[in-house]
Amino acid sequence: MKALVLGVGLVGRPMILDLAKDNEFEVTAADINSANLEAIDKEIDVTKLQRDFSNKSQLIDLVSAHDVVISAVPGFMGFDTLKTIIETGKNVVDISFMPEDPFELDDLAVDKNVTAIVDCGVSPGMTNILIGQLNSILDEIDSVIIYVGGLPVTRELPFEYKAGFSPADVIEEYVRPARIIENGKVITRPALSEPELINFPGIGTLEAFNSDGLRTLAKTIKSPNMKEKTLRYPGHIEKVKLLREIGYFSHDEIEVNGKKIKPVDLSAKLLFPIWEMKNGDIDLTVLKIIVNGKKDGKKIVSEYNMLDYSDEQTGIHSMARTTGYTATMAVRMLAKGLYNGKGIIAPEFIGEDKACVDFIRNGLEERGVIYKETLRYL
Repeated sequence: MKALVLGVGLVGRPMILDLAKDNEFEVTAADINSANLEAIDKEIDVTKLQRDFSNKSQLIDLVSAHDVVISAVPGFMGFDTLKTIIETGKNVVDISFMPEDPFELDDLAVDKNVTAIVDCGVSPGMTNILIGQLNSILDEIDSVIIYVGGLPVTRELPFEYKAGFSPADVIEEYVRPARIIENGKVITRPALSEPELINFPGIGTLEAFNSDGLRTLAKTIKSPNMKEKTLRYPGHIEKVKLLREIGYFSHDEIEVNGKKIKPVDLSAKLLFPIWEMKNGDIDLTVLKIIVNGKKDGKKIVSEYNMLDYSDEQTGIHSMARTTGYTATMAVRMLAKGLYNGKGIIAPEFIGEDKACVDFIRNGLEERGVIYKETLRYL
């Protein structure tokens, strides 16, 4: 099977490596940046193509030559890229953090007989799959809360943070209003709002803030209360909130010395060298899902926990592992014919099929990414 990976960044490279180890796939890596392509290990049997995904004809030609696509492009170009892939009639697994509603493409995907799995990373992604599985088991869900964060093990001032994915998408977490479900209604709260301190064994105290991570769950899961919160080291919120309030994350152009610039573009350029995850940096991904529900008249609390670190042998960062391997296992699931739904497939739909969940979780465990479940009755 010919597999195409669009975007060869921190997450794209480990996905390429993972698929290339499997004799079932002929892997092509595509990116506009030649340096990203050159960073792929020369010993890996991968076709490397420099392409501009904003050029629709180039993208169509590229996608048409393959059987399945992983889209790992930045969020701002995610929707248009996904639409073109679907129009080309190819199955796709997408991890882009697009601001648009992917369900707008559902009719197109059904018409093209395409399986388009969206938001298929760690969170959104694996969190949705696990919540979808619980939704199929429990009689009702009363509340869902997700805590998730990727952090450097070594804390360095001023931000005590490193970006495990596109810096532009990190900034989106700080500015995009957070959609949450409260008392049965969809409401929005500002990003970085409702901070709280939570202790995580083995890590210590982290601060959590509202972020727009519910995504498709807000439409697909019937629960009166749901929210997702991003985790950082204490003090991070105050620093990035100050930048946001000053206007450094604004997309509105301003004039500087006769030239118009977007403050967010300047900020991304300045912050990237500080936030960039470099070779040798060790990061961690921490995740907690708490679901309150009922089964056979009994109140149940189901909790999932995951703590993952960079792979010291391969040097692959944790955020790349936890995000990328979810997507590559979804590609393998499609290749084996385990899931055949058509249209825009939210990960929670996959969660309704136990065989698919077991397949993905087993694959993750083989790669050292383990989700531990606890269940208690109240």
